[in-house]
Amino acid sequence: MGLIGGAGAGVAHARTVEPVIGAATGERLHVVSFNIRYDANAAPGTADSWTDRRPVLAELLEIERPTVLGTQEALYHQVRQVAADLPRHYDWIGLGREGGGRGEFMAVYFDTRRVEPLDFDHFWLSDTPNVIGSATWGNTVIRMTTWVRFRDLRTGREFVHVNTHLDHRSETSRQRSAALIRERIAGFDPDLPVVLTGDFNTPAETSESYRILTGGDGSGDGGLADTWLTGHQVTPAWGTFPNYRDPVPGGTRIDWILANRHVEVLKAAINTFRLDGRWPSDHTPVQALVRLV
Repeated sequence: MGLIGGAGAGVAHARTVEPVIGAATGERLHVVSFNIRYDANAAPGTADSWTDRRPVLAELLEIERPTVLGTQEALYHQVRQVAADLPRHYDWIGLGREGGGRGEFMAVYFDTRRVEPLDFDHFWLSDTPNVIGSATWGNTVIRMTTWVRFRDLRTGREFVHVNTHLDHRSETSRQRSAALIRERIAGFDPDLPVVLTGDFNTPAETSESYRILTGGDGSGDGGLADTWLTGHQVTPAWGTFPNYRDPVPGGTRIDWILANRHVEVLKAAINTFRLDGRWPSDHTPVQALVRLV
Protein backbone atom coordinates (compact mmCIF):
# COMPACT_ATOMS: atom_id res chain seq x y z
CA MET A 1 0.00 0.00 0.00
CA GLY A 2 1.42 3.39 -0.95
CA LEU A 3 0.83 6.92 0.23
CA ILE A 4 -0.03 8.95 -2.84
CA GLY A 5 0.85 12.63 -2.75
CA GLY A 6 1.09 15.41 -5.29
CA ALA A 7 2.08 14.66 -8.88
CA GLY A 8 3.29 16.89 -11.67
CA ALA A 9 -0.25 17.47 -12.90
CA GLY A 10 -1.18 19.09 -9.63
CA VAL A 11 -2.66 16.27 -7.55
CA ALA A 12 -2.35 18.03 -4.22
CA HIS A 13 -4.20 15.66 -1.93
CA ALA A 14 -2.82 12.50 -0.33
CA ARG A 15 -4.50 9.14 -0.01
CA THR A 16 -3.63 5.50 0.45
CA VAL A 17 -4.67 3.22 -2.40
CA GLU A 18 -3.87 -0.44 -2.82
CA PRO A 19 -2.33 -1.03 -6.26
CA VAL A 20 -3.80 -3.69 -8.51
CA ILE A 21 -0.27 -4.94 -9.30
CA GLY A 22 2.14 -2.17 -8.27
CA ALA A 23 5.91 -1.85 -8.51
CA ALA A 24 7.65 -5.05 -9.63
CA THR A 25 10.02 -6.77 -7.22
CA GLY A 26 12.72 -9.38 -7.75
CA GLU A 27 12.95 -10.59 -11.34
CA ARG A 28 9.41 -9.55 -12.16
CA LEU A 29 8.45 -6.85 -14.66
CA HIS A 30 5.19 -4.89 -14.61
CA VAL A 31 3.88 -4.31 -18.15
CA VAL A 32 0.99 -1.91 -18.82
CA SER A 33 -0.92 -1.11 -22.01
CA PHE A 34 -3.07 2.01 -21.95
CA ASN A 35 -4.92 4.01 -24.59
CA ILE A 36 -4.95 7.31 -22.73
CA ARG A 37 -7.31 9.02 -25.23
CA TYR A 38 -6.05 11.94 -27.28
CA ASP A 39 -6.69 15.48 -26.16
CA ALA A 40 -9.81 16.45 -28.10
CA ASN A 41 -9.97 19.92 -26.47
CA ALA A 42 -13.10 18.90 -24.58
CA ALA A 43 -14.39 21.51 -22.19
CA PRO A 44 -13.20 21.33 -18.56
CA GLY A 45 -15.75 19.57 -16.41
CA THR A 46 -16.73 17.10 -19.14
CA ALA A 47 -15.76 13.42 -19.02
CA ASP A 48 -13.40 13.77 -21.99
CA SER A 49 -11.52 16.82 -20.72
CA TRP A 50 -7.77 16.14 -20.74
CA THR A 51 -7.29 18.91 -18.20
CA ASP A 52 -9.47 16.94 -15.78
CA ARG A 53 -8.24 13.47 -16.79
CA ARG A 54 -4.53 14.22 -16.56
CA PRO A 55 -4.27 14.26 -12.74
CA VAL A 56 -6.29 11.04 -12.56
CA LEU A 57 -3.84 9.36 -14.93
CA ALA A 58 -0.91 10.77 -12.94
CA GLU A 59 -2.24 9.26 -9.75
CA LEU A 60 -2.97 5.91 -11.38
CA LEU A 61 0.62 5.67 -12.64
CA GLU A 62 1.97 6.75 -9.26
CA ILE A 63 0.06 3.90 -7.66
CA GLU A 64 0.86 1.19 -10.20
CA ARG A 65 4.51 2.07 -11.05
CA PRO A 66 4.86 0.10 -14.32
CA THR A 67 8.27 -1.11 -15.44
CA VAL A 68 7.28 -0.50 -19.05
CA LEU A 69 4.17 1.29 -20.27
CA GLY A 70 2.87 1.25 -23.83
CA THR A 71 0.49 4.13 -24.50
CA GLN A 72 -1.72 4.79 -27.49
CA GLU A 73 -3.31 7.97 -28.90
CA ALA A 74 -1.29 10.56 -26.97
CA LEU A 75 -0.43 13.74 -28.85
CA TYR A 76 3.03 15.23 -28.38
CA HIS A 77 2.01 17.62 -25.61
CA GLN A 78 0.32 14.74 -23.79
CA VAL A 79 3.39 12.54 -24.18
CA ARG A 80 5.49 15.25 -22.54
CA GLN A 81 2.94 15.87 -19.82
CA VAL A 82 2.73 12.20 -18.91
CA ALA A 83 6.53 12.15 -18.74
CA ALA A 84 6.45 15.20 -16.45
CA ASP A 85 3.90 13.53 -14.18
CA LEU A 86 5.88 10.29 -13.84
CA PRO A 87 8.75 10.11 -11.34
CA ARG A 88 12.03 11.52 -12.68
CA HIS A 89 13.56 8.10 -13.17
CA TYR A 90 11.19 7.37 -16.07
CA ASP A 91 11.97 8.09 -19.71
CA TRP A 92 10.16 7.49 -23.00
CA ILE A 93 10.66 6.64 -26.68
CA GLY A 94 8.21 7.47 -29.45
CA LEU A 95 7.44 9.23 -32.71
CA GLY A 96 4.29 10.88 -34.06
CA ARG A 97 2.57 8.68 -36.61
CA GLU A 98 2.70 11.52 -39.13
CA GLY A 99 6.40 11.99 -38.45
CA GLY A 100 8.25 14.07 -35.86
CA GLY A 101 5.88 15.41 -33.23
CA ARG A 102 2.86 15.27 -35.54
CA GLY A 103 -0.08 12.99 -34.89
CA GLU A 104 -0.62 10.40 -32.19
CA PHE A 105 2.25 8.51 -30.56
CA MET A 106 2.71 4.85 -29.64
CA ALA A 107 5.03 6.02 -26.86
CA VAL A 108 6.83 3.52 -24.64
CA TYR A 109 7.69 4.73 -21.13
CA PHE A 110 10.14 2.86 -18.94
CA ASP A 111 11.69 2.87 -15.49
CA THR A 112 15.35 3.73 -16.08
CA ARG A 113 16.36 2.28 -12.72
CA ARG A 114 15.23 -1.12 -13.93
CA VAL A 115 15.64 -1.27 -17.74
CA GLU A 116 17.77 0.43 -20.36
CA PRO A 117 16.94 0.73 -24.07
CA LEU A 118 19.41 -0.92 -26.44
CA ASP A 119 17.61 -0.33 -29.72
CA PHE A 120 14.28 0.94 -31.04
CA ASP A 121 12.43 1.55 -34.26
CA HIS A 122 9.04 2.37 -35.74
CA PHE A 123 7.09 0.98 -38.66
CA TRP A 124 3.82 1.88 -40.29
CA LEU A 125 0.94 -0.51 -40.76
CA SER A 126 0.84 -0.44 -44.54
CA ASP A 127 2.34 -2.00 -47.67
CA THR A 128 5.25 0.42 -47.20
CA PRO A 129 6.00 0.02 -43.48
CA ASN A 130 9.20 2.04 -43.61
CA VAL A 131 7.47 5.08 -45.14
CA ILE A 132 6.48 7.59 -42.47
CA GLY A 133 2.77 8.34 -42.48
CA SER A 134 1.84 5.63 -45.00
CA ALA A 135 -1.63 4.05 -45.03
CA THR A 136 -2.59 1.65 -47.83
CA TRP A 137 -5.04 -0.93 -46.42
CA GLY A 138 -8.28 1.03 -46.43
CA ASN A 139 -7.72 2.82 -43.15
CA THR A 140 -8.23 6.58 -43.33
CA VAL A 141 -6.25 7.04 -40.11
CA ILE A 142 -2.48 6.45 -40.14
CA ARG A 143 -1.51 3.50 -37.95
CA MET A 144 1.95 2.55 -36.70
CA THR A 145 4.01 0.47 -34.28
CA THR A 146 6.92 1.39 -32.01
CA TRP A 147 9.25 -1.22 -30.53
CA VAL A 148 12.09 -1.01 -28.02
CA ARG A 149 14.66 -3.65 -27.12
CA PHE A 150 15.54 -3.41 -23.44
CA ARG A 151 18.09 -4.87 -21.07
CA ASP A 152 16.83 -5.68 -17.59
CA LEU A 153 19.42 -4.07 -15.33
CA ARG A 154 18.52 -6.42 -12.50
CA THR A 155 19.02 -9.69 -14.39
CA GLY A 156 20.91 -8.74 -17.56
CA ARG A 157 18.18 -10.37 -19.66
CA GLU A 158 17.06 -8.63 -22.85
CA PHE A 159 13.50 -8.38 -24.15
CA VAL A 160 11.49 -6.49 -26.76
CA HIS A 161 8.44 -4.35 -26.05
CA VAL A 162 6.24 -3.79 -29.11
CA ASN A 163 3.42 -1.21 -28.90
CA THR A 164 0.68 -0.60 -31.46
CA HIS A 165 -2.82 0.67 -32.24
CA LEU A 166 -4.89 -1.02 -34.96
CA ASP A 167 -7.53 0.71 -37.02
CA HIS A 168 -10.98 1.34 -35.57
CA ARG A 169 -12.94 0.93 -38.82
CA SER A 170 -11.17 -1.19 -41.43
CA GLU A 171 -11.23 -4.93 -40.79
CA THR A 172 -8.87 -5.46 -43.73
CA SER A 173 -6.40 -3.05 -42.16
CA ARG A 174 -6.62 -4.76 -38.77
CA GLN A 175 -5.96 -8.21 -40.21
CA ARG A 176 -3.10 -7.12 -42.43
CA SER A 177 -1.65 -5.06 -39.56
CA ALA A 178 -1.77 -8.11 -37.28
CA ALA A 179 0.01 -10.18 -39.92
CA LEU A 180 2.71 -7.53 -40.38
CA ILE A 181 3.27 -7.21 -36.64
CA ARG A 182 3.56 -10.97 -36.29
CA GLU A 183 6.03 -11.04 -39.21
CA ARG A 184 8.16 -8.30 -37.65
CA ILE A 185 8.16 -10.03 -34.28
CA ALA A 186 9.21 -13.26 -35.98
CA GLY A 187 12.21 -11.34 -37.32
CA PHE A 188 13.57 -10.70 -33.82
CA ASP A 189 16.05 -13.10 -32.25
CA PRO A 190 13.87 -16.15 -31.43
CA ASP A 191 15.46 -16.41 -28.00
CA LEU A 192 14.32 -12.91 -27.00
CA PRO A 193 11.22 -12.50 -24.82
CA VAL A 194 8.62 -10.28 -26.50
CA VAL A 195 5.63 -8.43 -25.09
CA LEU A 196 3.10 -6.79 -27.40
CA THR A 197 0.86 -4.06 -26.00
CA GLY A 198 -1.89 -2.28 -27.85
CA ASP A 199 -5.39 -1.14 -28.57
CA PHE A 200 -6.44 -3.67 -31.20
CA ASN A 201 -9.97 -2.31 -31.76
CA THR A 202 -11.31 -5.83 -32.10
CA PRO A 203 -12.42 -8.46 -29.56
CA ALA A 204 -9.98 -10.80 -27.90
CA GLU A 205 -10.64 -14.53 -28.38
CA THR A 206 -13.12 -14.17 -31.27
CA SER A 207 -11.60 -11.86 -33.89
CA GLU A 208 -9.45 -12.76 -36.87
CA SER A 209 -6.71 -10.33 -35.84
CA TYR A 210 -6.50 -12.10 -32.49
CA ARG A 211 -6.27 -15.46 -34.27
CA ILE A 212 -3.47 -14.20 -36.51
CA LEU A 213 -1.41 -13.04 -33.53
CA THR A 214 -2.14 -15.88 -31.12
CA GLY A 215 -2.87 -18.87 -33.31
CA GLY A 216 -6.51 -18.93 -32.31
CA ASP A 217 -7.14 -19.72 -28.66
CA GLY A 218 -4.77 -17.28 -26.96
CA SER A 219 -2.52 -20.03 -25.63
CA GLY A 220 0.39 -18.96 -27.78
CA ASP A 221 0.73 -22.33 -29.51
CA GLY A 222 0.50 -20.63 -32.89
CA GLY A 223 2.13 -17.32 -32.00
CA LEU A 224 1.80 -15.04 -28.99
CA ALA A 225 -0.12 -15.83 -25.84
CA ASP A 226 -2.84 -13.66 -24.29
CA THR A 227 -1.56 -12.69 -20.84
CA TRP A 228 -5.12 -12.29 -19.57
CA LEU A 229 -5.70 -16.01 -20.18
CA THR A 230 -2.29 -17.33 -19.13
CA GLY A 231 -1.84 -15.26 -15.96
CA HIS A 232 -3.64 -15.28 -12.62
CA GLN A 233 -6.50 -12.82 -13.05
CA VAL A 234 -6.51 -10.46 -10.07
CA THR A 235 -9.48 -8.37 -11.26
CA PRO A 236 -12.84 -9.18 -12.84
CA ALA A 237 -12.94 -9.57 -16.62
CA TRP A 238 -14.02 -6.04 -17.37
CA GLY A 239 -14.53 -4.70 -20.87
CA THR A 240 -11.63 -2.41 -21.72
CA PHE A 241 -13.62 0.38 -23.39
CA PRO A 242 -16.16 1.66 -20.85
CA ASN A 243 -16.20 5.05 -22.60
CA TYR A 244 -16.47 6.92 -19.27
CA ARG A 245 -19.43 4.76 -18.19
CA ASP A 246 -19.68 2.08 -15.52
CA PRO A 247 -17.36 -0.84 -16.36
CA VAL A 248 -19.04 -3.90 -17.84
CA PRO A 249 -18.14 -7.29 -16.32
CA GLY A 250 -17.53 -9.79 -19.09
CA GLY A 251 -17.40 -6.96 -21.63
CA THR A 252 -15.32 -6.90 -24.79
CA ARG A 253 -11.55 -6.77 -24.41
CA ILE A 254 -10.11 -4.71 -27.26
CA ASP A 255 -6.91 -3.81 -25.38
CA TRP A 256 -4.48 -6.68 -24.88
CA ILE A 257 -1.01 -7.63 -23.72
CA LEU A 258 0.37 -10.59 -25.66
CA ALA A 259 3.67 -12.36 -24.98
CA ASN A 260 5.81 -15.08 -26.49
CA ARG A 261 6.93 -18.33 -24.89
CA HIS A 262 9.90 -16.69 -23.16
CA VAL A 263 7.57 -14.71 -20.90
CA GLU A 264 5.97 -16.28 -17.85
CA VAL A 265 2.81 -14.46 -16.83
CA LEU A 266 2.24 -14.28 -13.10
CA LYS A 267 -0.69 -11.88 -12.82
CA ALA A 268 -3.10 -10.16 -15.18
CA ALA A 269 -5.42 -7.23 -14.51
CA ILE A 270 -7.88 -4.80 -16.08
CA ASN A 271 -7.81 -1.67 -13.95
CA THR A 272 -11.01 0.37 -13.48
CA PHE A 273 -9.33 3.07 -11.36
CA ARG A 274 -11.27 6.30 -11.02
CA LEU A 275 -10.68 9.34 -8.84
CA ASP A 276 -13.75 10.96 -7.34
CA GLY A 277 -15.77 9.34 -10.10
CA ARG A 278 -13.56 10.57 -12.94
CA TRP A 279 -11.86 8.22 -15.40
CA PRO A 280 -8.31 8.83 -16.69
CA SER A 281 -9.38 7.71 -20.19
CA ASP A 282 -12.26 6.20 -22.14
CA HIS A 283 -10.25 2.94 -22.06
CA THR A 284 -9.02 0.98 -19.06
CA PRO A 285 -5.36 0.06 -18.62
CA VAL A 286 -4.45 -3.60 -19.05
CA GLN A 287 -1.67 -4.89 -16.81
CA ALA A 288 0.53 -7.97 -16.52
CA LEU A 289 3.17 -9.02 -14.00
CA VAL A 290 5.68 -11.18 -15.87
CA ARG A 291 9.01 -12.90 -15.58
CA LEU A 292 11.45 -13.48 -18.42
CA VAL A 293 12.33 -17.16 -18.89
